Amino acid sequence: MNKLTVKDLNVAGKKVLVRVDFNVPLKNGVVENDKRLRASVPTVQYLISNGARVILMSHLGRPKGKPVDSMRLGPVADAFGKLLGKPVKSIGTCVGDEAQAAASALKDGEVLLLENLRFHPEEEGNDPGFAKQLASLGDVYVNDAFGTAHRAHASTEGITHHVKQSASGFLLQKELDYLGGAVNNPKRPFVAILGGSKVSGKIDVIEALLPKVDFLLIGGGMAYTFYKAQGLEIGTSLCEEDRIDMAKTLLAKAGTKLLLPVDCVISDAFDFDARKVGTLKTVAANGIPKGWSGLDAGPETISLFKDKVLSAGTVLWNGPLGVFEIAETAVGTFKIAEALAEATKKGAITIIGGGDSAAAIEKAGLEESVSHVSTGGGASLEFLEGKDLPGVSALTNR
Repeated sequence: MNKLTVKDLNVAGKKVLVRVDFNVPLKNGVVENDKRLRASVPTVQYLISNGARVILMSHLGRPKGKPVDSMRLGPVADAFGKLLGKPVKSIGTCVGDEAQAAASALKDGEVLLLENLRFHPEEEGNDPGFAKQLASLGDVYVNDAFGTAHRAHASTEGITHHVKQSASGFLLQKELDYLGGAVNNPKRPFVAILGGSKVSGKIDVIEALLPKVDFLLIGGGMAYTFYKAQGLEIGTSLCEEDRIDMAKTLLAKAGTKLLLPVDCVISDAFDFDARKVGTLKTVAANGIPKGWSGLDAGPETISLFKDKVLSAGTVLWNGPLGVFEIAETAVGTFKIAEALAEATKKGAITIIGGGDSAAAIEKAGLEESVSHVSTGGGASLEFLEGKDLPGVSALTNR
């Protein structure tokens, strides 16, 4: 990536605007999961230790362009301050006189968190005037929010037109290094595992990865659309009828590279909201009866996929292999998580592509046992598709 990084900036005594991704779950005014906060510590710590005056900007939730009290960032400032080991100031706005005064009052090594950017519709609208107001608070800009790098918003793209220098933070850099390395220069064999419920969300990724991978393992709900494309009975399993022809084309194009589950765990009743499943049994891929629904990978599939993972030099995983939110149908997903941890120990580079896979690896307690867990589901998918990420493209070239 031929862009400036935070280490290329002279930050001593300067006000550094940092776009972070503090979109964390809040419950009763307390941060429930601080994973994203922890991911931003290295960049902020580096800036503090080099005498910068740090101004953090983030969104939280979907307030739809107006202030929502339950989405205020005050509790996040408190939680981040504990991680940093120093207080983080917060204010009730992100632009205007109050923001200007708070930014101007900062001393070297101090940190300020502005209020939720999405309380203003101009943020997602990438309004030039709003971007200019944000930019006026600082001297230089650092983007460390990979989770929003695929969006051209005022705080990710617009702001770069109003500052002298824009650089990537350590987290953004790490994401691009891992994902870029996997796609452009993988240690082989390169195995990709794609799961989740819908083929439609992953078609572009499948097409982009097919020429680059040695094996593409398909699991989760999307596998049943491929089964249907092969003429198999899938009962009441998830299927995107309008994607069957596309699945046929992909199967023909992929040849022996693409592996589907050879068996699956099925149920005669399934209520996702109540987290309930009926009778469970394991059948071969061609043995799903009418009225039954496929909910997880079977033992033979787990064994087949595990073998591919353990023989790989690089593994990229995006999307669970079953309904991992329910214990009975989470077996395939957690067994693959364990296989990735084992492969990492053997020297493989293992990358989890955000979203549900990140939640699953965390639930399995194995997030520290793989090479990299992406903080951006949508951004990582678009990057893997080969799409331009506006938040990255907008940074200053070296």
